[in-house]
Amino acid sequence: MPSRTPHRFRRTAALVTAAAACLALAGCSSSESSSATPATPSASSGRGGAASGPGDPAGSAGSARPSRTGEADRPGPVHVSIPSIGVRSTLMELGLNADGTVEVPPAEKGMTAGWYTGGSLPGTPGPAVLIGHNDTRFGRAVFHDLKDIREGAEVLVRDGAGTTLRFTVTGKETVSKKAFPTRRVYGPTKGSTLRLITCDGEFDAEGHPVDNLIVYGALA
Repeated sequence: MPSRTPHRFRRTAALVTAAAACLALAGCSSSESSSATPATPSASSGRGGAASGPGDPAGSAGSARPSRTGEADRPGPVHVSIPSIGVRSTLMELGLNADGTVEVPPAEKGMTAGWYTGGSLPGTPGPAVLIGHNDTRFGRAVFHDLKDIREGAEVLVRDGAGTTLRFTVTGKETVSKKAFPTRRVYGPTKGSTLRLITCDGEFDAEGHPVDNLIVYGALA
């Protein structure tokens, strides 16, 4: 009989492989167009905000979410708040664009963060990934002050059933989009973990932030 790999680790390995394949497409768009702009699991859009993939991200992301044993009846996250930096936002669902890259919230919804449905559900083993803009062409966005968050800060994630999960920030880092730590962000974890991702750093010649800010958290 052939050996069998646990479902969760097969899914995670596929996720990391897909993420790594997208890294070369990292970037934020300065275009005002509403067409899809390449974005990766490593990058939410910054100033000038990249548009999402075709259609509403909350509506198109569902098919990108893999089936996960034991999660079929669990509601997804619908709200995030970070009291220490004044963040309060509903969460839209983010899936994959047609080219296999990860959706980001549309620029016109810059004050709304999103949950990447290809990752884990908050509260289950593995990393749950929330993506938000720093700035868009419309101005200040939901994760503008994420750089000010400190280790030990609380991040509260509420699901559709009204249950609030408390995560504690364990660290943060700013990384070049050209050297994004895919496995550190998307790789398997034994416990329930959280990653908050936005753009950061200087701008390149086309007005794209060159870095990502990643905040790491763990279920308290």
